[in-house]
Amino acid sequence: MSKKPAAANSDVQLSVQVSARGVARLKGGHVWVYRSDVVAAAGVPAGALVHVIDARGKFLGTALYSNSSQIALRMISHDPVADLPALVRERIRAAISYRERIVADSNAYRVVFSEADFLPGLIVDRYDDVISVQILTQAMDAEPVRSAVVETLAEELKPAGIVERVDARIRKLEQLRVRKSGLLYGEKSSTVITMYSAETNGRPVNGSGVRFHYDGFEGQKTGAFLDQRENYAAAAQYAHGEALDVFCYQGGFALHLAKKCSSVTGVDSSRPALEMAEKNAALNGREVEWIEGNAFDLLKDYASAKQQYDTIVLDPPAFAKSKHDLENAMRGYKELNLRALKMLTPGGVLVTCSCSFHVSSQNFVEMVAEAAQDAHRSARILETRGQAKDHPILLGVPETGYLKCMIVSVS
Repeated sequence: MSKKPAAANSDVQLSVQVSARGVARLKGGHVWVYRSDVVAAAGVPAGALVHVIDARGKFLGTALYSNSSQIALRMISHDPVADLPALVRERIRAAISYRERIVADSNAYRVVFSEADFLPGLIVDRYDDVISVQILTQAMDAEPVRSAVVETLAEELKPAGIVERVDARIRKLEQLRVRKSGLLYGEKSSTVITMYSAETNGRPVNGSGVRFHYDGFEGQKTGAFLDQRENYAAAAQYAHGEALDVFCYQGGFALHLAKKCSSVTGVDSSRPALEMAEKNAALNGREVEWIEGNAFDLLKDYASAKQQYDTIVLDPPAFAKSKHDLENAMRGYKELNLRALKMLTPGGVLVTCSCSFHVSSQNFVEMVAEAAQDAHRSARILETRGQAKDHPILLGVPETGYLKCMIVSVS
């Protein structure tokens, strides 16, 4: 039976001692301490707010403790913290203010990105007037903290609804109480969002937007891939001719390409995703051919048939869930990119992505270069990109930077 997390601000005098290796990791700027580097945590309850100390008892900061995760400590402050719910409110307001400065191209964006917004275990996305919340750690799941999250989002963003998206696998690993996805506030759980493809002086151009249906209880993760938002618009700048969007999901790239290309085909193995993509195409008045199928098999067949495209997008799911998957992942990425490169017309554009953290930017560039050599194609990088700015990368925490996107001109 799972243990109920302790009230996260119940006793900030609890201390956890970490090893020299753990100390070095924290001094290097990271905010995680793994269980193997916890020396002493006797009597510390699940989800507790704790002082982190070294072997001499020196105070290193305040952290959120998990008694089940391999990440035993997630640092939340360099200073002592007396009231975690109050700190959470403050951090959410700061995260909202940050997005107000950097987001002008969409009414859908990430509001809180866990460690990158100094709120480990909390993900918040905004979809116009619907907010999606995901809670992933014991401390964040404590009732006083949950209440602070919902109340602050309601006060600051005034949504019509706040939806909690539950990741059952992570909740089980974290030994959190079983919950179902549901409304936490208000009555609305679905809406229509707009991502703009053109700006003037930082403001969206009327009529340039691509619209998408959003349902808070459907789709993967929190419902949409907002981290690709800026890459959608970048890809559209270079796209031309006949286009193929592989792993198209609900049509993010495909519908942006459709504003520039003579024809667009979207491929995905998920029937529900394609049904939503079709609804999104209708919403925008765009004609896109949607094909349900295995991307590897389809690209193999198309390449064998010498099918040609002027623009190809590859946006697969994470092939490398862990370091142990890296070798197989790189083979998969190379196969996809090799086939796509062979199918591109001279002057064609390849937009190729990886959301696997364990695949480094260098790994990814080298893989594409090898694929180009094997395909006997010359390739020039137009842009190397990452996740949208509303998914900030925290220096010292490389795990917060995971998305790679290359736009390549092929001859």
